[in-house]
Amino acid sequence: MAPNTFALHTMEGAAMSDRLYHVILNPNSGTARAMGVTAGMLAELFASHGLEAVIDDNDSRPLMDRIHEAAEGPADVVVAAGGDGTITAIAGVLVDSEKDLAILPLGTFNAVAKDLHLPLDLSGAVAALASGTVQKIDVAEVNGRIFMQKVVIGLLPGLAAGREHIRGRETFATKIGFMRYFFRRLARQRRMAVAIEPDNGEMRIDRVQAMAVACNAYDEGMGRFFSRQSLDRGTLTLYVLRHLNARDFFRLVTGMLLGRWHDDEALSMESVKSVTIDTRRDLVKVMFDGEVETLQTPLRFSIKPKALSVVVPAETLEAVEAA
Repeated sequence: MAPNTFALHTMEGAAMSDRLYHVILNPNSGTARAMGVTAGMLAELFASHGLEAVIDDNDSRPLMDRIHEAAEGPADVVVAAGGDGTITAIAGVLVDSEKDLAILPLGTFNAVAKDLHLPLDLSGAVAALASGTVQKIDVAEVNGRIFMQKVVIGLLPGLAAGREHIRGRETFATKIGFMRYFFRRLARQRRMAVAIEPDNGEMRIDRVQAMAVACNAYDEGMGRFFSRQSLDRGTLTLYVLRHLNARDFFRLVTGMLLGRWHDDEALSMESVKSVTIDTRRDLVKVMFDGEVETLQTPLRFSIKPKALSVVVPAETLEAVEAA
């Protein structure tokens, strides 16, 4: 089945209105499913702002086939209408290309959209495209795969798998059950030995409970949970948790709420351009931009500075330049 195509009239005015948009809708993403977002709904929104768009809602086709079709087509902007997984997949194809990425945040967490200060309501997000501008941001790479947020190793991927198990049936009882599971895993989790070789230092062996490699750095601030003010610093940040028990967990969460967690005794951080991480296992489970996956070791991380063009509200770019 071909994508639903809607010929929309482009209005005179801003440059963003003179461009062709190819929208890839993931109707099964969290917010899209809850709101019942359809191709027709998106077509009306784009038309109301004078934007010409092709809407692809055919989720019976493999996502990567749909993305490559959009990347090879005539559209100037490829729009990710879905969650962080959809955004990361599209970004991986558009890196170092002449096409721009735009985001309609229809996922559960929408972490990338929040970091870019995009409107989180669908109507506002489409309106922002009409008056937006293009910002160059960094992406990171592990073993040849692009990610936009972070890759986590150790305790958290197992917890994320448990969280995924109850998605869609989140009653009070299942939430209590997950919390019990969380603290049992926390108590039983053993530290693992990892070899860490940063570009600016010698290889070392460490025993860790969990670790993460993030594209740029997460900022401190009152009430901020894993938010990044700048996406173009040109660095990776390596976070290492050498121990994490229930007491550490509550202290870290409290520190994040109060905006002072960088100096926590359980956590160490370092800024690098590239880093190689190895374990005794040939395969390791990771949380890859929010999705649990299995990767081959060693894990070779690098940063790709300003390799992706993203459409953002004009005031976002002005704020970034001022900072």
